[in-house]
Amino acid sequence: MSDTLDLLVIGAGACGLAGAISAHDAGGSVAILEGRDRPGGNSALSTGSIPGAGSRYQRAAGIEDSPERMVTDLIRVAGHHDADDLTQMIAAECGPLCEWLIDDLGARMELITAYRHIGHSVERLHAPRSRRGQDLVDDLLRCVADRDIPIAVGNLAESLLVEDGKVVGAVVGGESIRAQKVLLATNGFAADPALVAEHCSEIAAAEYFGAPGSTGDAVRWGKELGACLGNMGAYQGYAAVAYPQGQLLSWTTLEKGGVLVSETGRRFGNEDLGYSGFAAHVMKQGSFAWAIYDARIHEVALAEEEYAEMSAMGAVKWADTPGALAEKVGLDLAGLEQTILDYNAAARAQSCDAFGRKAFAMAPLQAPFAAVKVKPGLFHTQGGLLVDVKARVRKASGGVVANLFAGGGAAAGISGQDGALGYASGNGLISALVLGRRAGIVAMDEIKASA
Repeated sequence: MSDTLDLLVIGAGACGLAGAISAHDAGGSVAILEGRDRPGGNSALSTGSIPGAGSRYQRAAGIEDSPERMVTDLIRVAGHHDADDLTQMIAAECGPLCEWLIDDLGARMELITAYRHIGHSVERLHAPRSRRGQDLVDDLLRCVADRDIPIAVGNLAESLLVEDGKVVGAVVGGESIRAQKVLLATNGFAADPALVAEHCSEIAAAEYFGAPGSTGDAVRWGKELGACLGNMGAYQGYAAVAYPQGQLLSWTTLEKGGVLVSETGRRFGNEDLGYSGFAAHVMKQGSFAWAIYDARIHEVALAEEEYAEMSAMGAVKWADTPGALAEKVGLDLAGLEQTILDYNAAARAQSCDAFGRKAFAMAPLQAPFAAVKVKPGLFHTQGGLLVDVKARVRKASGGVVANLFAGGGAAAGISGQDGALGYASGNGLISALVLGRRAGIVAMDEIKASA
């Protein structure tokens, strides 16, 4: 990597890998720096779910969808925010992105029709068959290896190399690596307690479950260059991390009709808010909560490998009655019995749900009943460097930072300005992949235009 590269990618998650592949396939010389010992970042920890509005897989399944419908869905969830133009662009690009991943790169993905998840009015999520983001990362890494794109793992970028206000590479181990263009794909700042406390205070006390590389490097480097920041208060939480297993309890268990209760056996909010939006509610009611559902829902969730593993580890407790389940897991017996009675009545449309829940799916719940002890967590931030629709980093004073691109957790996302309620399923990965791919293509277009 001694010669000047066309594109230097800093970070080897989905954003960086997609950017490297796209730039290489456009004829560029590319290299990737990864500060950790293994690639993947938060992408590897996700379910690998990517919205793809209007994809050919939706059409084949008879699902009517469009970028315009996805924009409507995203605005309904997140409202308007600092990156509205990205919402429009990402919705337009996500269908072709899914086709590129599956048809051109051979990613082991499929359209999910078993559920929609929060924020989507139709079935538009495409995901690995295993529902593991690591499989998507592995497929991207295979594509990188097939192209002989070098990845220097364990090489942490110390700073950007800047000359006359233009980014011309990065400094690693005291050595300069020069490049005509640089893509920041370094994750967000969720692993930096000070930055989280400053921008996302409501979730600051939660345990961080994301990738260790989310240390806010892109935000700090960008500020030094006068870059504009956006949506800094937004984040993706998770309301139900199985304890002590440390694995995500599939939100399918709640979406299909389960509930979350406190140690009193009582519900404390509307689970329709989704796994991210409900995290702050769990934080407020105590250190732990318990997911309550039934065997029918359990059977649906078993199709997801991570859930099946979690179940095999003994996370799911069973009983034939709510009272017996309460005794087994240490909940207030009368509280849980009354909760199930009230909730089942609402699910049967015999009464209104006390918390305004509208989607009951497979409820009312019936024996045998299941319980999983969970705690809330922070997974990644959704704010960062504000980029334009070409993934170029914007300057606060106007224009763009010359030669600098950003995507994924390094860039401002499309999940609203503050909090977790604006997060729709797949928002993190879709921003990472669309912006990464766009950055690689635009970088090479600019290099060719200036040649």
